[in-house]
Amino acid sequence: MDRTGHGPDGEDVHVGVDTARAARWAGRASLAANIGIVVTGGAVRLTGSGLGCPTWPRCTDEGFTPHGSLSYHSAIEFGNRMLTFVLVAVAVVTVVAAWRTGRRDLRVLSVVLALGIPLQAVIGGITVLTDLNPWIVSLHLLLSLAMIGLSVRFLQVLDRPVPAERGPTVVLAWATFAAAWIVLYLGTVVTGSGPHAGDAQAPRNGLDPLQLSQLHADAVFLLVGLSVAMLVMRPARAAWALVGVEIGQGAVGFVQYFTGLPEVLVGLHVLGAALTSAAVTWLLLSVRHPPSAG
Repeated sequence: MDRTGHGPDGEDVHVGVDTARAARWAGRASLAANIGIVVTGGAVRLTGSGLGCPTWPRCTDEGFTPHGSLSYHSAIEFGNRMLTFVLVAVAVVTVVAAWRTGRRDLRVLSVVLALGIPLQAVIGGITVLTDLNPWIVSLHLLLSLAMIGLSVRFLQVLDRPVPAERGPTVVLAWATFAAAWIVLYLGTVVTGSGPHAGDAQAPRNGLDPLQLSQLHADAVFLLVGLSVAMLVMRPARAAWALVGVEIGQGAVGFVQYFTGLPEVLVGLHVLGAALTSAAVTWLLLSVRHPPSAG
């Protein structure tokens, strides 16, 4: 039994049910793995283990693995580096599954996701070699958030390969997407000015955390307003999901700010950033590519 859809150029594409199912599972694995690496990367920073392996690509000058007595920080940092191999395995499976569908759009997305892994490794190496420069650390996180969005796009394109719509609702969806990324970026800048640097000797960006937090909060208010408007215009599951994530993020952000940024809450906020990227991408794509009438 085959499933018929439309490719990016309007051509009919016949994809076997088993092939589509394999691609869907690969896309879900890619999404989960990229969210996981964001959470574990946050754990490295919040435990002060960012320089547990003080060099790159080796862990120490002696080798690729920690030598001597394995410290708490080196174990955490080295363990996070090893998760790269999980990402590589998932990326290979995703590329193979995409290739089997015969669809060019899925193949391109899978290759872009795969290329993001060595790019992340290089940025991670620069992060270590610059002693956790906060601007490089933020770039490291933002790339992971972008890869989460691409994983959602892979799943959405697989399930809904139809031409894009236009109109005011799509414009609002794009505005919501842009506001979400402004919020995510400002969140990384706020983090770069705060206490959780990843290492006691790591530099901070030198900006005022109070002023940055206010700017971040203003952007959040804009995002919530756009999301509520989106919910009114298109009350679909994606819009509800985004608003739900924002409520959770707002609650965690509010509490962590007034309780001195405890590590557990900051870690939950990092997870919320990953979920925000996924949810806002889902919203945008569900509006641009709504379910076909057939």
